[in-house]
Amino acid sequence: MPLALYALTVGAFGIGVTEFVIMGLLLQVSGDLGVSVPAAGMLITAYALGVFVGAPVLTLATRRLPRKSTLLMLMGIFTIGNLACALAPTYEALMAARLVTALAHGTFFGVGSVLAAQLVAPDKRASAIALMFSGLTLATLAGVPLGAWIGLAFGWRSTFLAVTVIGGLALAALVIFVPRDKVKEDLAPLAEELAVLRRPQVLLALLTTVFGFGSVFAVISYIQPMLVDLAGFSKAAVSPILLVFGGGLFIGNIAGGKLADRWPVGALLGTVAALAVSLGLMTFAVHSQFWAVVFTGLLGLTAFATVAPLQIRVLEQAGGAGQGLASSLNIAAFNLGNALGAGLGGYVIDHGPGLEALPMTGAFLTLAGLGVAAASLAVGRRPAAIAA
Repeated sequence: MPLALYALTVGAFGIGVTEFVIMGLLLQVSGDLGVSVPAAGMLITAYALGVFVGAPVLTLATRRLPRKSTLLMLMGIFTIGNLACALAPTYEALMAARLVTALAHGTFFGVGSVLAAQLVAPDKRASAIALMFSGLTLATLAGVPLGAWIGLAFGWRSTFLAVTVIGGLALAALVIFVPRDKVKEDLAPLAEELAVLRRPQVLLALLTTVFGFGSVFAVISYIQPMLVDLAGFSKAAVSPILLVFGGGLFIGNIAGGKLADRWPVGALLGTVAALAVSLGLMTFAVHSQFWAVVFTGLLGLTAFATVAPLQIRVLEQAGGAGQGLASSLNIAAFNLGNALGAGLGGYVIDHGPGLEALPMTGAFLTLAGLGVAAASLAVGRRPAAIAA
């Protein structure tokens, strides 16, 4: 694989740490800033909404810039935003800083996915995208547990300072390894790019992502209180358990990419169905320490096995001039799903049956995504059947 792909992976690692590390710090943040756990969970929802808004807006705003310049600018915003998080004096200031940081997220992965797919042969595109997204899995495997430990030992602000340093390192990797555009590409008219939004299959693919992946955040956003209050673990045990989750993410991400290279449709349906099953069964595991750990890892595996199939589905349905925008919109869709899941999870905790109902809530969300995917495939086959 080209070295530029590994530079993108480093950038994905930095972004992944800042997105996911807050999950291991909810109790510390809520205690320090004097807010409830669901209110602290809104920092996850707000970040996801920031990605949802920032992805299409910044993609269109930077469409005339070289890809390398765009990636460097985005990583700069990300790094400054994390420094602001570390220095935030109030809950409101932290919320604002998280929003600023989130603006760079969607466009980075959108531009990066298109670049990754173009750097390799057509039959390796899903694996190239999976390699870039492995930065997220490595962030969860190593960065998030370490960040949670730093937050427990030295305070949550120290975690965000550490992420700021990671952002600087990622910026350096992008400068060194990502080549500048050798040939200036002909820029398609804006109307041609926006036309992708009128394609029903693209919209159905995006909706599949929202529901199919949103379930993950209904659970993982509140994994610390679930492990502490339901399974009976100490706060110090959460960081090692997050290593298990990260290991599952890593394996699932690579497996999903390889499956999507060979059987894109089968991988899409199979991975989303597997995620629904793992969430449903997790409902019965959360009160057992052993099974809670097992299903935390299984959740990571099945969750990130869906990423490459979902992203490839959108790219295939977009095609041509609309791929860059569609790719960013799918990252936005992932994060709209994250916001939906985290917000729904907070509602279930505050106004519903509580923490133990979160996995089943997520399972129903995933089943909705599976239904949308099946409908999309049925609609796609209809013209072929009519033509025959």
